[in-house]
Amino acid sequence: MTNAPRVLLVEDDAAIRRLLHAALTRAGYRASQVGTAREAMTLVDIERPDAVLLDLGLPDRDGLELVQLIKARGDMVVLVVSARSETEEKVAALDLGADDYITKPFDTEELLARIRTALRHRRGGTSASEQLEAGPVTIDLARRRVKRAGEEVHLTPKEFGVLAELARHPDRVISHTQLLRNVWGPAQEDHVEYLRIVIRALRHKLEADPAQPRLIVNELGIGYRLASEAG
Repeated sequence: MTNAPRVLLVEDDAAIRRLLHAALTRAGYRASQVGTAREAMTLVDIERPDAVLLDLGLPDRDGLELVQLIKARGDMVVLVVSARSETEEKVAALDLGADDYITKPFDTEELLARIRTALRHRRGGTSASEQLEAGPVTIDLARRRVKRAGEEVHLTPKEFGVLAELARHPDRVISHTQLLRNVWGPAQEDHVEYLRIVIRALRHKLEADPAQPRLIVNELGIGYRLASEAG
């Protein structure tokens, strides 16, 4: 247990806190729990957890404000677990740096799977010198090369730019705004239609069945996720 990842649970509902704490402990994590933003930031500084499960509806501060504060403290995974299901809330959390967003009520096993995935990518890291394999697709970020089933695939600069942004954060939802800002520039971040055209082209070039994509997954109204274990 001494080398087990440390997870901080920030949740003001005592019943949910007990449930999640028990599930995290059974899964082998070293789990701590707090009910306020103030306690959360104190434990973030003291324990330096590997991951933080963050509720947004805290009694002393909006959880969205904590996302940036926690990410600024170091390389910690932040997974928002909230009853707020509005698309705007999800986009805001992701744009502020959250690694994932899970809506209540949730399946505990799915939550644990999301934590494992986020921690795996945090440990492995993704740098410009690395390759990512997602099913039959290999993405070489340094050489700007993409292969499918061993065959090189030609991508336009914008297509590669979008794919590279997704590949740098596999299995994490990247919002429309982030993708447009980073690939097209801040002046184009409202032009979602540009992004949809590129995603459609990427799916035709990389997916086995573009009509049922398994590699580049749509999160309705929010953004896209590159599935690293796509079949």
